[in-house]
Amino acid sequence: MGMTIAEKILADKGGRASVSPGDLLFANVDRILGTDVTCSLSIQVFNEMGATKVHDPDKLVLVNDHFVPAKDIKAAQLSKNMREFAAAQGVENYFEVGRSGICHAILPDKGFVEPGFLIVGADSHTCTHGAIGALATGIGSTDMSAAWALGELWFRVPETIRIEITGTLQPFVGPKDIIIHIIGKLGVEGALYKVLEFHGPVIDSMSMDGRFTISNMAIEAGAKSGIMAADDITLDYLRSVGIDRPQPFDSDPDAVYSDTITFDISQLKPQVAKPYLPSNAVDAESVIGTHLDQVVIGSCTNGRMEDFQMAANVLGDRSVHPHTRLLIIPSSQDIYLELINSGLASIFVKAGATITPPTCGPCIGGHMGVLAENEVGLYTTNRNFVGRNGHPDSKVYLSGPAVAAASAVAGEICLPD
Repeated sequence: MGMTIAEKILADKGGRASVSPGDLLFANVDRILGTDVTCSLSIQVFNEMGATKVHDPDKLVLVNDHFVPAKDIKAAQLSKNMREFAAAQGVENYFEVGRSGICHAILPDKGFVEPGFLIVGADSHTCTHGAIGALATGIGSTDMSAAWALGELWFRVPETIRIEITGTLQPFVGPKDIIIHIIGKLGVEGALYKVLEFHGPVIDSMSMDGRFTISNMAIEAGAKSGIMAADDITLDYLRSVGIDRPQPFDSDPDAVYSDTITFDISQLKPQVAKPYLPSNAVDAESVIGTHLDQVVIGSCTNGRMEDFQMAANVLGDRSVHPHTRLLIIPSSQDIYLELINSGLASIFVKAGATITPPTCGPCIGGHMGVLAENEVGLYTTNRNFVGRNGHPDSKVYLSGPAVAAASAVAGEICLPD
């Protein structure tokens, strides 16, 4: 019997000829991601279990990104704890403020992700890296401490749902609209502990920026990971980050899927996810006129150059509505520099936007753009749970960059055209 991409990776890392859904195994991990908000607990558990040295310092990637620059004393202490741990353990892959970015952009762009890798991270959106053909999944801080000590973790082999995306995109419809639509159809638990394996001509022609967006939000349907087979677009990207000889896996023709679902997006319109779930997907036109206090374009989900170019194309020489705040969040320092060198930063600043350092702050309601009571936001981030982005009575809608840029100008949700 054939295997899926995820099954092949787990078999390879577990030293087995084959695996099937439901099998339990220990598997060697290739990368272990930690951030400022997750490492302190892991360090505590690591010490409590009697560990003194991490199994392999080169497997660890530690990134300051959630509460940065430090918003208060507690946030500063979290970063200090991780900084001192990295130094004590000889972890060279430590990314400091000013030389960093959001973890899910840093890992692939710095060459830490390859097809066929098994990647774990104490952040649920670690599934982003499946866009490169890796099996990447979020874990808890306690599991991360075990992975640090052992270099491996136990896994239950997940089932895989095959997602076929066909059709031709309409104007102003992009990867974010596609994944919001898919999550809306699957529901927040529709892929619980399963892998979403994305295929089809729409994926085949999609840039890496778009693929990262789709894989990033697989967790919003409950998925263990969102994975794509590496192709020429992937290999070109990998060469650009210094990876010349990847070893990708692809699913066998006779691989067994728990389900195969086809989405024809030819008639798909710009999408919005209403509060308080990413699965509350509707056509954006159905919520036109919704007042907005704040718009956020960026984050690990839509903080790459393709996203900002789309937003800038919509903005043109227009200005942000006087009653609305627009935040632009590049996902890394490198992308921040590209914004400046490309002239896009000038467009955003002239429009009245604020460009923040790379940070998860507004996305998690922790820093640099927290919503007040009864305020309403439209974000290109990945979650809009109750209270996630600020006050429990605030509301956040999710959209793609084009709708977000147009809505920032209008001061209410509107369509780019």
